[in-house]
Amino acid sequence: MKNDEHVNLEQFMAGVERRNPHETEFIQAVREVSEDIFEFIQDKKKYHEYQILRRIAEPDRVISFRVCWEDDNHNIRVQRGYRVQNNNSIGPYKGGIRFHPSVSQSILKFLAFEQTFKNSLTGLPMGGGKGGADFNPKGKSEHEVMRFCQSFMTELYRHVGDDTDVPAGDIGVGAREIGFMFGQYKRITNKFTGVLTGKGLAFGGSLVRTEATGYGAVYFLQEMLAHRGDEINGKTAVISGAGNVATHAAEKIVQLGGKVLTLSDSTGFIHDPVGIDQEKIEWVKEHKGVRRGNLAEYATEHKGATWHAAEKPWSVPCDMALPCATQNEMNGAEAALLVSNGCMAVSEGANMPVDLDGVHVFKDAGICYAPGKAANAGGVAVSGLEMSQNSARLSWSEEQLQQQLKDIMKGIHSRCVEYGSLDNGKVDYVKGANIAGFVKVADAMIAYGVV
Repeated sequence: MKNDEHVNLEQFMAGVERRNPHETEFIQAVREVSEDIFEFIQDKKKYHEYQILRRIAEPDRVISFRVCWEDDNHNIRVQRGYRVQNNNSIGPYKGGIRFHPSVSQSILKFLAFEQTFKNSLTGLPMGGGKGGADFNPKGKSEHEVMRFCQSFMTELYRHVGDDTDVPAGDIGVGAREIGFMFGQYKRITNKFTGVLTGKGLAFGGSLVRTEATGYGAVYFLQEMLAHRGDEINGKTAVISGAGNVATHAAEKIVQLGGKVLTLSDSTGFIHDPVGIDQEKIEWVKEHKGVRRGNLAEYATEHKGATWHAAEKPWSVPCDMALPCATQNEMNGAEAALLVSNGCMAVSEGANMPVDLDGVHVFKDAGICYAPGKAANAGGVAVSGLEMSQNSARLSWSEEQLQQQLKDIMKGIHSRCVEYGSLDNGKVDYVKGANIAGFVKVADAMIAYGVV
């Protein structure tokens, strides 16, 4: 980066920090994108004249509301709910709802900002948004979750709609929560429309949605390796997380001939040197996803596996890594350890799971590194396809949807290569994803004028 570009970037970031004090996750996300965008737009006058990056980094609106509900002991509980509608230049706002104690305005603004670029990369007409509440569904009864979801939607319904804003699930929000929220929306509005995605198959949901994020991250990994004349078959992978994204990423790695060595949760990770095969993956899905059990029990159930309490899996030597848990789960030192242990490719299944120091480690090392806005776009891509099915009042087959998911991930990879190719023949996928996602949104904003 030239000196004058650096000054402009730092001036821009100083303004972002001044306008968004203490919102560290949001500031981190904006910086990560801006480092690439400033270099790209230096000689493109129209983007400067229309202050495009400044406008994208300011959400269209941030909605905050109180959510009151009653627990099973008849205590009145109060949570805080949000919806961040970042940018709808290329389509209705689209992005998940997260229920977790860590939910804050900063986290949701960063997610909505990232979602804007991610949705643009899919090629589908979707803008960027995100929402949620500081509600923890863990340990709550079915009826407590239902009452909270109904109260949450009673406030949210005013701000969403099939042509306005179409939320989906995220951490803490699965098919159960989507069902409760969709039922309340229908009850209030007397409308059966595609206002939410991730619905059950019986009431407008789409096949392949459950697998889409994890499968998509592996499809993107497959494309990166193929671009270098390589493949997943015969390679080892470490994966963080043990939820929907992680288990389906593991499933697809196994299907393509790779060996999965780890899965993790917030309390530690399992290391299985002989490999976590499909039968073991099904055990994790049942134990963690259905029975809500402790992942540590995997080591007692499967001979040769070990449990590493309060540790992350990034010290395990591997060929490939897929961080699929949460934001900032890997720092620069951990990224450097992965590289030194022989990791040649990283595909992010979670949103911004690698901090900025780690991103720079991967980029400097020249390994295949796919940022979340590209690699984990499979989930929102199939959500977009669910929107299309709802609008047309029909359902596509699993075969059709699997092929469309593969095609979308291949298209995202091609767009990243277009803008991220380097003189040495390698690809800077972070740069490619940031610029490709930016250009489509920016050109649409310019077409609208100053709005």
